[in-house]
Amino acid sequence: MLEKIKKTTEFLKSKVDLKPEIGIVLGSGLGNLGNEINPVAVIPYKEIPNFPISTVMGHGSNLIFGTLEGKNVVAMQGRFHYYEGYTMQEITFPIRVMKALGVQSLFLSNAAGGMNPDFEVGDIMLIVDHINFMGTNPLIGPNYDELGPRFPDMSEPYSKKFINLAKQCANNLNIPIKEGVYVAVTGPNFETPAEYKFFRIIGGDAVGMSTVPEVIVAAHSGLPVFGVSIITDLGGFEDIQPISHEEVLKAADAAEPKLSAIIKAMLKEL
Repeated sequence: MLEKIKKTTEFLKSKVDLKPEIGIVLGSGLGNLGNEINPVAVIPYKEIPNFPISTVMGHGSNLIFGTLEGKNVVAMQGRFHYYEGYTMQEITFPIRVMKALGVQSLFLSNAAGGMNPDFEVGDIMLIVDHINFMGTNPLIGPNYDELGPRFPDMSEPYSKKFINLAKQCANNLNIPIKEGVYVAVTGPNFETPAEYKFFRIIGGDAVGMSTVPEVIVAAHSGLPVFGVSIITDLGGFEDIQPISHEEVLKAADAAEPKLSAIIKAMLKEL
C-alpha cells in the first residue's frame, strides 16, 4: 500500500506542477463542475499507476488538476464503486494519493435515493452523518501508522465547519437545502420498498452506493470532509415508482448547477 501510494504520487508530481489544497470527488451526473475548473493538467485514470478505471455510465475517468475560485484543486471526474468489483482499498486509493499530494480538505458529492418524506427529487442534502451498511470497511487489514491510527475517531465524519459554511452560502444564493443522514449500501440494485422503509426506521434520510468508504479513509487520514447528495429518486412511500439509472442521471444533471454554485461559493470563502 505505502509503495503504491508513493509510486502514484511521484508519477502525478512529475506530470503536474501544482500542489492541490482541496480534493473533489464528482459523483453520478455531477461531473460538470469539472468543466469549470481552470485546468493545469487532465490525466486519464488509465494512465495513472495503480488507479482503477470507472466503468459506470455518468462517470468520467479523469483526474483534473487546476484552479477553481482561486483555490488549487484536484478533482476526480468519476469515482469507483465496490459493486464494480474493486476492493475497498482500491476504491479509496485516490483519497490516499490526494492526502500524499498535500490536499487538506475533501469535498464529496453523490446521487442518492431519498427516504425522508420531506424530500423531493432534485433536493440538495448536506450529509451530516452516515450509516455504513456495506458490510465491510476500507480499513480492514494491516494498519499503516504512517497513514493513520488503527482505530480512527468518527465523532465528526462530516465537518461542522463546512456544513455551516454550505448553509450560509446556499442562503446567500437563495438555494434551498436539506440536511440528513446518508446510508451506504453495496448496490448495484436499487432498494426494495421494505429496504427503504428499514433504512428510514434506523435513522437514514437518503441511501446510496458510494461516499462512505472515502469518508472513512479521509477520517483515517485526518482530512475534514464536506459531503452532499442530490436526491434523484424517492422510496419507502406508499406510491412505489420504478427507477432507472438513466432517470437518476437526468435528475442529477438538473440539480447539478445549484450544487456547483454552492461549492464554488464555499471555495471562495475558504
